[in-house]
This record gives sequence, C-alpha cells and structure tokens, in this order.
Amino acid sequence: MKGHAQKGTIAIEFALILPVLVLLLFGIVEFSLLLFNKQILTNASREGARYGIVGGTDIVAKVNEYCDGNLITFGSGTVVVTPAANVPAEGYLTVTVTFPYDFLVLANLGFGQVTLTAKTVMKLE
Repeated sequence: MKGHAQKGTIAIEFALILPVLVLLLFGIVEFSLLLFNKQILTNASREGARYGIVGGTDIVAKVNEYCDGNLITFGSGTVVVTPAANVPAEGYLTVTVTFPYDFLVLANLGFGQVTLTAKTVMKLE
C-alpha cells in the first residue's frame, strides 16, 4: 500500500514541476536565439562598414543580404540600416543596424518586442 501512495506523490510532484522546467527550457532557447541574432547584426554592420569604406555604394543591400542569409526570425521584422546612402568622402563611416526581435513563446508571458541594435565605426581608406 505504501508503494502506491508514493508513486502517486511522485506523479503529482512531477506534474507540478514540469511546467516550470518547460518554461526554463523555452527561456534558454529564446534568449539563445536573441543573442545569436544580436551577433548576426553585429557582423552585418561590420560587413556593411567594410563594404562602404572600400568603395561600395549600396551598403543597405550588402547588410540586408547578410541578414537575409543568417538571421533566425519568426516574425516579419525588417532590418533598418543607417546610413542608407551618401557615404562620406573622408573621415569615419558609421553603420547602424536595427532589428525588432519578437519572442516566440515568451511573448505570451509579457516579453514583448526587443529592438536589437549593432553599430560599427570604421575609418575611410
């Protein structure tokens, strides 16, 4: 008799702790994706700045090409690149890339949209 009661207790404890463990797992996955996308934006801004300082004219297309091939997204967010045009002739070129990141599961728990931003400054050659 004692064994049956103990098995029922274990099942109830597991049922109580399972949602917490699943939420923790989803949180780890969600924040890992957020950090991965932040790194992709940093690399995209670096690629765009490098492209711009060596004479490239369409920085936005270069950054969008990099982001389209590497970002992991679940929404319809678009990448915004600054400057969109007019690369200065001398001095420094600053490329800023922003992207609205939408959480997949954690959005239902109050985590709304987060704006990821990456900025790269390079000296014109």
